[in-house]
Amino acid sequence: MENEIVLRQFEEIEQKVEKLIERCKSLEAENSQLINEIERLEQELQEKADTEKRLIDEKAFIRSKIDKLLARLEKISEI
Repeated sequence: MENEIVLRQFEEIEQKVEKLIERCKSLEAENSQLINEIERLEQELQEKADTEKRLIDEKAFIRSKIDKLLARLEKISEI
């Protein structure tokens, strides 16, 4: 009788351990997916930051060209 109780308790513990192992595997898989998603988003963010910097530089270059052209026009109109 007492042996049956002990055996049942061991079976319950074994089932709980198996569930914990399954849960750990599930969480590891989810964690791996989240890490991949973070890496993808970080790469996407870096690409957008690079594009933004390029556009800012391009805008500054265009503004510089316009300012030079306006200065030349002012000199011409002064003559």
